[in-house]
Amino acid sequence: MSLAALLQETAAAADAAVTAAPFWRHDLSPDLVRIPFPKFGAIQDGIPIRYYSLAYLLGLMAAWWLLRRLSRQRRIALDENGVADLIIPYALLGVMLGGRIGYVLFYDVDGDGRWAWLRAPWKVVQIWEGGMASHGAFVGVLLALAWWSRRHRGSLLGAADLVVTTVPAGLCLGRIANFINGELVGDPSSLPWAVIFPREGAEPRHPSQLYEAFAEGLLPLLWVLRRYPLRLPSGRLAGEFLLLYSAGRIVCEAFRSPDDGYGLGLTAGQVWTLPLAAFGAYLVWRAHRRTE
Repeated sequence: MSLAALLQETAAAADAAVTAAPFWRHDLSPDLVRIPFPKFGAIQDGIPIRYYSLAYLLGLMAAWWLLRRLSRQRRIALDENGVADLIIPYALLGVMLGGRIGYVLFYDVDGDGRWAWLRAPWKVVQIWEGGMASHGAFVGVLLALAWWSRRHRGSLLGAADLVVTTVPAGLCLGRIANFINGELVGDPSSLPWAVIFPREGAEPRHPSQLYEAFAEGLLPLLWVLRRYPLRLPSGRLAGEFLLLYSAGRIVCEAFRSPDDGYGLGLTAGQVWTLPLAAFGAYLVWRAHRRTE
């Protein structure tokens, strides 16, 4: 048998093995638990405690724990009361309001391309129906930090460097919650770790939510926690985080089924990530110039 024939036969056998691989069928419930409650209005089967809501709660708790730990190690100028004041209400409001408003502005459109909130303005406050945008949350947190810095007469970029040590934990948990919910699924795939999401059909798909949990959450978290103690110029760490997040988001979007349309040959998620990358590059450049 020739080498070419042997390689062809080996490749065919590998393809057959992958095709025959037993793919896991997603059967996870988005509800952690349902609290019994009398039927009333939209409440027909108790009050659900959803993993997605739990992810936001755990993300805020992780942020509080990380900053409190840095405070006790005297690596930041905030005491424990200052940490609590920064997380609640500033970071909380920035994430919730920014994330929700970003979703209804960037992604929640009708079939004819018009914003859904123009037809039904009350959708903006219907957070329980789902729909949060990380890009909007970034803007919301930035505005909240500007407010906090002005009130406390602190450095906005210094506060941003501090907060980005906690943001990736929330992003990671949010993407894991996306996977549990069976939403924001990936493109069809025959890889052994592909997952069948029944709501999307019988075809196995990339678990792109887990790719994003790693690339947008875990990897940036390890990076910023390693870099923060180095006392970099103000804004440098925030810029590095934005660049690392943007790279992870743009790459992972290539494996994700875009349910939000295309623009400029990119997914909407990639398009809205470009300004974050540009701002991150500017912050890194600015910090570099100040050290020359």
